[in-house]
Amino acid sequence: MIRKSHKSAIGPGRTTLEQWAVLAAVMDHGGFAQAAAVLHRSQSAVSYALARLQAALELPLLEIQGRKAVLTPHGAALLRRARSLLRDAATLERLAGGLKQGWESRLNLVVDAAFPRAHLLKILAELQQLCPTTELQLSDAILSGAEEAITGQSADVVVSSRVPAGFFGEFLVDIPFLAVAHPEHALFAIDHPITAQDLLRHVQAVVRDSGALHPRDEGWLGADRRCTFSSLDASLAAVQAGLAFAWLPDHLVAASLRQGQLRALPLALGAVRSVALHLVLVRPELAGPAARAAIECFQRHVPRLAGARNPL
Repeated sequence: MIRKSHKSAIGPGRTTLEQWAVLAAVMDHGGFAQAAAVLHRSQSAVSYALARLQAALELPLLEIQGRKAVLTPHGAALLRRARSLLRDAATLERLAGGLKQGWESRLNLVVDAAFPRAHLLKILAELQQLCPTTELQLSDAILSGAEEAITGQSADVVVSSRVPAGFFGEFLVDIPFLAVAHPEHALFAIDHPITAQDLLRHVQAVVRDSGALHPRDEGWLGADRRCTFSSLDASLAAVQAGLAFAWLPDHLVAASLRQGQLRALPLALGAVRSVALHLVLVRPELAGPAARAAIECFQRHVPRLAGARNPL
């Protein structure tokens, strides 16, 4: 007679998603103390979770180099796989929440600061009418800040100048950036089309990348002296005050150009550069009615922009 064993052929998992999440946090935030702060735990609790994880696997996942913990080759390979499990678990939890609530309780929008504000306000007004019970949270982003909102899945709908690998985006609009300065700026005293060599001697206003993980520069940044600002509006104010020249979105400077507060710089080359903005639904498999309504609102309003072309 064959007896059934009370033990499963495959025992329960020896590790937990929580332990893998602790390992990911240590790597993402630069150490045990930083991970403890982000996870709202004590540093000893973080250390204990990783010790249990390595003991369960009977593999060293971390090694200390100097004063920093780095992944071993085994640790790097396993954490790559664990990250996909963590994403899947987070997706399941969000999906369950969405199924329970129907309309999303909150919709997170991250929009590149170059997107025209007037059109954005129309989109927000329409969304308030369509989904009045959904809390709308809007954040501006500059350069890689929008990409981080996509890859980190911290937003539902993002307007970004770049679409990270692994995500789908739809072209929205080209935003022209114009080289401008105060009408009395010294650059206008030059009696020939302005070159890059001429610009080198003057202060350029630039806007700081809002991303933290992989900040980048974009556009011409050849000036020996720069003033760096945290927003396009602050950069515009500096240019209007005669403190610097800058490339700024045409919709942002249009009124100042008409009123004579600014003048377009007569550059030999590069007086206008274009930035393409794209629309990304970050988690299409989880998108609720509010997120899909936001996508439709952007699609309805953006083709009216002068620089729009047909979506890809």
